[in-house]
Amino acid sequence: MGSKREHGAPATVEIGLPADCRMAAQTALLGDLLGALDAPATRIDGRAVERVDTAALQLLTLFRREALARGCAVSWRGASATLCEAADTLGLVKALDLPAAMPA
Repeated sequence: MGSKREHGAPATVEIGLPADCRMAAQTALLGDLLGALDAPATRIDGRAVERVDTAALQLLTLFRREALARGCAVSWRGASATLCEAADTLGLVKALDLPAAMPA
């Protein structure tokens, strides 16, 4: 995977997490995250997440770690209470740099 981006590519990649954010159902999420590694910045929208599993949270953590190592900024548009609670249970809130949960 190279670090070059095409001329005219957007500076920030937007990735919206689906309501069902479990890895068994999310091969598209992996592709989106891999594609975003070449962007200078990525904003993840986790406001719609209603279901999430450990594998999906681990994938997001690894994505953030790799993106930061490449000098790419990673931010959140928002995070659902479900996403925040699951990350908290696994001790990943800081690793993901999650914002406060959105009110229900």
